[in-house]
Amino acid sequence: MTGPVSPLALPLPEMPAITGAECASTAAGIRYKTREDMTVFRFAPGTTVAGVFTMNKCPGAPVDWCRAALKGGKARALVVNAGNSNVFTGRAGRETCERTAAETAALIGCKPREVFIASTGVIGERLPTDVLLAALPGAVAKLQADSWQSAARAIMTTDTFPKGATRTARIGDATVTICGIAKGSGMIAPDMATMLSFIATDAKIPAVALQKLLSKGNAKSFNCVTVDSDTSTSDTVLLFATGQAKHPRIPAEGGAILKDFARALDEVLHDLALMVARDGEGAQKLITIDVTGAVSAKSAHRVAMAIANSPLVKTAVAGEDANWGRIVMAVGKAGEPADRDKLSVAVGGVWMAREGGVIPDYDEAPVVAHMKGREVQITVDLGLGRGKARVWTCDLTHGYIDINGSYRS
Repeated sequence: MTGPVSPLALPLPEMPAITGAECASTAAGIRYKTREDMTVFRFAPGTTVAGVFTMNKCPGAPVDWCRAALKGGKARALVVNAGNSNVFTGRAGRETCERTAAETAALIGCKPREVFIASTGVIGERLPTDVLLAALPGAVAKLQADSWQSAARAIMTTDTFPKGATRTARIGDATVTICGIAKGSGMIAPDMATMLSFIATDAKIPAVALQKLLSKGNAKSFNCVTVDSDTSTSDTVLLFATGQAKHPRIPAEGGAILKDFARALDEVLHDLALMVARDGEGAQKLITIDVTGAVSAKSAHRVAMAIANSPLVKTAVAGEDANWGRIVMAVGKAGEPADRDKLSVAVGGVWMAREGGVIPDYDEAPVVAHMKGREVQITVDLGLGRGKARVWTCDLTHGYIDINGSYRS
């Protein structure tokens, strides 16, 4: 954690134990010398897994490892370190993953390909493998079922607050639990997921069905947040189902029996994604952007992200300047169908512009008042069709430069 806590921070909720999932965190000393920086999870035999990963073309070695391991559909362990992302480290990075998986498998009693690995932090520096491996036995010895809150803190880098969410759902007559944690503050424009997020449930769900649920939920949550338009090399979201709850059998394809579980999972993903936006580096305001009237939902999403990623829009919000012209600019640069003379723009529920110009007798006072708050709402109606989308971002302040200008020092 660096600097003051974000003014948009939310408290870490009580995280109930997930039967079949244990975790422990430890101070490995990989980069941070005064805090826990490594977390180990152990899952019950038979645990299934789903994952989504960065679309960045220069991914880290842990992402490559997890993509390969995911093909087996089973998981017994997860090892996460903060401070060094093990990216752009060549053969050494791959060997670190191999050695970490082998050592963890020996300690847990499983196959190396049932061990998942994630790293976050500085790019291009070799991860001190021996330091990481030396900390593994101690972490495994401390494994327990109720350490989610410690894990949420141990995976942080420039985050200013730990992020967690939990829900329950019904499968048949049984109640199942979902817990998730995430880290992310900068280098955030997910093209799959967020920086790092790990979710577990005691439900017994086949890997194929689990993957469908995660991919669909991710599209509505992590893929709808942006802080700075930069897609991380390490983005990873993993969902583990330990299978310890007693409920009706789930078919491989999932189906209607998982309707309430999908609702609960979507809510966990949504909560975690918004916490990432709330913790954007230097952020002072959370921005919600709604685009309606697009030719399709995909087009609406692209327009919304163009607005969310615009430095001019984000700095206007930071300066509490009701400059709707910057929003129009961002719509026009998105590369999606738009008609200036059908476009409408509102901030804080007040329509400012319609049909290519400012609304006659438009009163800017309520908009200015709205922009002084911690949460800002931007709405754009393209007037072309029925496509709509909602995304979230934060303002762009001097704090972002301060944090990233000194990130490695």
